[in-house]
Amino acid sequence: MLTLLTGGARSGKSSTAVRLASESAADVAFVATAEAGDDEMAQRIAHHRTERPADWVTIEAPVEVAVAVSGVGTDDTVIVDCLALWVTNLLDRTDEEIEAAAADLAAVLGARRGDTIVVTNEVGSGIVPDNALARRFRDVLGTVNRCVAEASDRAFLCVAGGVVEIQRV
Repeated sequence: MLTLLTGGARSGKSSTAVRLASESAADVAFVATAEAGDDEMAQRIAHHRTERPADWVTIEAPVEVAVAVSGVGTDDTVIVDCLALWVTNLLDRTDEEIEAAAADLAAVLGARRGDTIVVTNEVGSGIVPDNALARRFRDVLGTVNRCVAEASDRAFLCVAGGVVEIQRV
């Protein structure tokens, strides 16, 4: 089952993903897209690691997420955290290249037998960003999120530590 968790910053997405994966009887692989580019990010990464069980495998994949997921056992549970950082890491590519990578990733995620949980940020609910790069990021991430959501079996919006199922019509 492919589950998408989206929401704003500090909404509980990652902790919800960890909780869901912890309920699985399968081995768990955590595919991390973050890179420790500065001390603050290094501290955030270290904090997230403390929230995960020590026996989980962590795979650092800032760009090649589909390759990383493909390398995990087919029956294992996978967490991908998060698409927003992945898109940030791809911003040196064209929008079309990022969207093609997202389609490839969605196909890999959707084809897995084991449970897969994908974390991403919802950035389309705020104000229109005041600069071109931020607007591009918002737009591309929105497209990537929609692509993965379409491949998902279920999707949830995380808000203030709670989750609301996103219904498709």
